[in-house]
Amino acid sequence: MTDKPLAVSCGDPAGIGPELLFRAYNRREPLGLPPFAVICDPDFLKARANRMGVGVSMKCIESWQEVPATFSEALPVLPLKARFDDCPGEPLTAHANGIIESIDRGVAASLSDEAAGLVTLPIAKAPLYDAGFAFPGHTEYLGSLSEKATATPVQPVMMLAGPSLRAVPVTIHIPLSAVPEALTDELLEQTIRITERDLRERFGIQCPRIAVSGLNPHAGESGKMGSEEMDLVAPVLDRLREEGFDIAGPLPADTMFHERARAGYDVAVCMYHDQALIAAKALAFDETVNVTLGLPFIRTSPDHGTAFDIAGKGVAREDSFIAALKMAAEMASGSSR
Repeated sequence: MTDKPLAVSCGDPAGIGPELLFRAYNRREPLGLPPFAVICDPDFLKARANRMGVGVSMKCIESWQEVPATFSEALPVLPLKARFDDCPGEPLTAHANGIIESIDRGVAASLSDEAAGLVTLPIAKAPLYDAGFAFPGHTEYLGSLSEKATATPVQPVMMLAGPSLRAVPVTIHIPLSAVPEALTDELLEQTIRITERDLRERFGIQCPRIAVSGLNPHAGESGKMGSEEMDLVAPVLDRLREEGFDIAGPLPADTMFHERARAGYDVAVCMYHDQALIAAKALAFDETVNVTLGLPFIRTSPDHGTAFDIAGKGVAREDSFIAALKMAAEMASGSSR
């Protein structure tokens, strides 16, 4: 494990994030969780804990250096300038500034090496859009913040990583009807390159085996069900194979995810969001972690959303958040597999 703490951004306060945070912290010792601090409104956290009847000690801190000494006795909280209302299940546009502030400060701490990485609790996009948020989702916003901080181009890549499957969508938060136009040879090649590099550098896989899906049913059936596989996907894979990449594909997506097929690769690269995420979440919803590759810092997140319908009811499971904390710490120490 890393000797630096993890930063946790608060997510949408109307969602299940706070209760995941409380439960994970209260299980820190038996689970051996790495030290972390949450960037949030402390008064809100106390109100939510009281509402739910959760006993959790909290302490406001001023710097990341205080986290290790504080963590064993109380949940370290770096206070936001923004304030949140305690209204589980009722997302508010007024909370957008605080949600974004928490992300911004978590990224800044990770880039400055004060934190070992960033674990983000779930956000809902609609309230942020209503407040003028100009990015399709979390992943794209993290890429933009990284570009501004480093003054270099950054292409974030989403990967869902579970016990038996790592899956990467090439296109992410766009309508299905927009996928064929968005899917370019440059985007596909860069996604595969970033995936291969980060599997080596952050997951310790020396020669990643990459399986790449087609876009169309049956991978186009030799052009009878679409030509993208022949015209776009196959030429990119051929170029990368010539460089020494271990790549299979383009493969029919409907036969890529059974147990025997998964044994033959380390990551599945898919053409669009649901093609990758449905398989990952179906196989291990409570244990899968959302990892953003291609960033100059480590970022993980639970694989689920805000779950407004059950927020504040005490029934949300913290498994994926715990897995995200552990994976971030393992990636920071270079021991993730």
